[in-house]
Amino acid sequence: MEAAQQVSEVEDRRALVERLREEARRLRITDIRMLEKAGSGHPGGTLSAADMIAALYFHKLRIRPDDPMWADRDRFVLSKGHCIPIVYAALARLGFFPEEQLMTLRELGSPLQGHPDRVRLPGIEASTGSLGQGLSIAVGMAIAGRLDGADWRVYCMMGDGESQAGQLWEAAMLAGKRGLSNLVGILDQNLVQQSDLVERILDIEPVVAKWRAFGWHVREIDGHDMEQILDALDEVETVTDRPALVLSHTVKGKGVSWMELDPEWHGKAPDAEQAARAIAELEGTATGGGA
Repeated sequence: MEAAQQVSEVEDRRALVERLREEARRLRITDIRMLEKAGSGHPGGTLSAADMIAALYFHKLRIRPDDPMWADRDRFVLSKGHCIPIVYAALARLGFFPEEQLMTLRELGSPLQGHPDRVRLPGIEASTGSLGQGLSIAVGMAIAGRLDGADWRVYCMMGDGESQAGQLWEAAMLAGKRGLSNLVGILDQNLVQQSDLVERILDIEPVVAKWRAFGWHVREIDGHDMEQILDALDEVETVTDRPALVLSHTVKGKGVSWMELDPEWHGKAPDAEQAARAIAELEGTATGGGA
């Protein structure tokens, strides 16, 4: 019976991994469609984050689409707020708002703006986008949760270009000092920022040593390997004396070969022809061709 149970658990895990991989693929396709319709946005950083967003929203986060303000929900803060379309895609798929509303991205009057607005859209926990500030918000939430004796967690996704901002490190230092074990940072280290490689603009290395020096538990992963993502998200729940960071090594523009690691695609939306080719590649039907 024990052996049979182990086999069943392995099969369940495989099914979960495959389901989440498919969710990530669907999120990427939806993201491209949204950005093409809007005519603006940030494909590079949304595509790099898709696998982690899929694992969080379709597996790990305790959230209720029919009760977005449920008191015991986990909180997710997207510090790199310009990459919010990939989160919008997840929220809509879960039923926080109608999926057809996704195509109003960045339109005047739409609650789906280029940066998240917690007042106007259900499921958004923090209005972010001024880079370097999201972790401060997440630290405040984690402190509030601790004061309330709550068992929910706060997850905060940051970018590596954003990690050049001093305020982020002030927040990291405070979180370590306070031993905020209910706080999980996720660094989407996709190597590219607005105009060039991060290491050429202002290198943040040795980034692991820095986080550990501020008192954080650090787990490094391939941020496009769903099994590693799930293992890391499980591991951080076992850390009880300090905040935890998942350092997610990713590729900017992941999934669209001619966008990958190209700074040009940091903040430029694909046109209709480019979007069609990107979606064909994500769907596995591409026949070749360049950017």
